[in-house]
Amino acid sequence: MKRVLVTGSSTGLGLMVARLLIEEGHHVVMHDRDQALADEAAAAAPGAAGVLVADFSKLSAISALADDVNKLGRFDAIVHNAGIGDKEARRIETEDGVPHVFSINTLAPYVLTALIDRPERLVYLGSGLHHGASPNFDDLLWTKRTWNPETAYAESKLHCVTLALAVARRWPNVKSNAVWPGWVPTRLGGPYAPDDINQAHLTQAWLATSDDPLAQSSGAYFFHKKYFVPNPAAQDQSVQDKLVEICARLSGIQFLA
Repeated sequence: MKRVLVTGSSTGLGLMVARLLIEEGHHVVMHDRDQALADEAAAAAPGAAGVLVADFSKLSAISALADDVNKLGRFDAIVHNAGIGDKEARRIETEDGVPHVFSINTLAPYVLTALIDRPERLVYLGSGLHHGASPNFDDLLWTKRTWNPETAYAESKLHCVTLALAVARRWPNVKSNAVWPGWVPTRLGGPYAPDDINQAHLTQAWLATSDDPLAQSSGAYFFHKKYFVPNPAAQDQSVQDKLVEICARLSGIQFLA
């Protein structure tokens, strides 16, 4: 039995991952952004060991969640599933002065990775859209460019894949990977997404718990339990280091080697 934390797990792929892991006999702690969603998660996955609450648009809440997780004891795996999509028509700035999508999709997994006691495995959720994105470190926070929600989302998913590979390089004793679940008909993906929803959660659960040698890889990007080639930028060590540096500066939280 593995102890697994799944973020953003009241609906969609996060809930599917949590349910599958519970069915397999694992100790699963779920998370969502408010108490109402946490209650929904508990009702939808009655075998869960608990549901934690944190709004990832607030750095203080992300840090507090890390403290709550550490109080529960060391986890074997963390699935960084929480995220928002490409529907924000305007740049929404959080109380910490960063775009909403950047806080939730990029800073939250960075801060949780830096602050939570190191698990054996980390799984980050990417997207096929990350292949068309660039790091754009000269305007990461969209203060110069005209806001484009699709591009902002794609960049945030590039950040997730880059972070996964950066962690794998910096922490050789942790198995850190990223997953493309496919474009599937969830609330985020929309009702007309063409890929198979029944396959979309399997790789995350497999990477978090399986003894399959392939599932114990590190520094890889997966699609349906197979290696998939990520955006070359994510594999660039200078890009990895720059992303970590920027996230450390914006969050005030250092990522220790």
